[in-house]
Amino acid sequence: MTGQEHVRFVALGDSFTEGVGDKDFRLPNDCRGWADRVAEELARRDPRTSYANLAVRGRRLRQIVDEQLDAALALEPTLFSFYAGGNDLLMARLDLNALMRKYENAVKRLTASGARVLLFTGYNVPLSPALEPLKLRTAVYNTHVRRIAANHGALLVDYWCFEKFQDPRMWAPDRLHMSTPGHVYMAKKVLEVLGAPHTLTSPALSPLRPRTRVELMLDDAAWLRRDAAPWISRRFRGVTSGDALSACWPGLMPVVLPERLGTAKVASRG
Repeated sequence: MTGQEHVRFVALGDSFTEGVGDKDFRLPNDCRGWADRVAEELARRDPRTSYANLAVRGRRLRQIVDEQLDAALALEPTLFSFYAGGNDLLMARLDLNALMRKYENAVKRLTASGARVLLFTGYNVPLSPALEPLKLRTAVYNTHVRRIAANHGALLVDYWCFEKFQDPRMWAPDRLHMSTPGHVYMAKKVLEVLGAPHTLTSPALSPLRPRTRVELMLDDAAWLRRDAAPWISRRFRGVTSGDALSACWPGLMPVVLPERLGTAKVASRG
């Protein structure tokens, strides 16, 4: 990243950008995530860097556009990140062409501001073999995202191509969100796309221990009981895990570096 103007970074999206899976009980919503880590690295290089994160878990594209887009544009950032549509892809019924028209209209508004815009492809999240058909839907979504990024001059973080995420340790126990190593690696890849110097390294993971069929079955059963069943229940009831939550960092503010947090929880500031 070049130029004298300091970075004003605003992140929009859902749980992927909020940071779910990267637990930090000192922070709002008890999570940190790749976007926080990117902001921290930018601030290490330029302490004038400011940051807002409007993302809230469970949000679909329509909600992200309705609740976050105008607020983000009003902050007049120099850099946006925009990931949306992941929760829509998990819906039983979906008009993908209509979804991507709405997505592209949002990207047009972001790029028209003159700020740099980061877009993301989706990943084939390893939920369960029973949900393998979602891979095709995600692949079509990714084709649209790549086209939109090229047509509107946005930067692209091609998550789909990151082979490191084939390792299950890059995922939280719920199998839907990245783990702390996953968020660190994503932050590293984002900074590389930005061309920004950073201090992050790829997570060092030891070789996986082979698991027996019984261990795999017990793990699947625990996942179904602990994570899948509550998620399905929320879908039937029309609620999400983010309904009672607000954005972690709703207004541009100086970046809080982790070594300065101590043990007290930081309050969200607007």
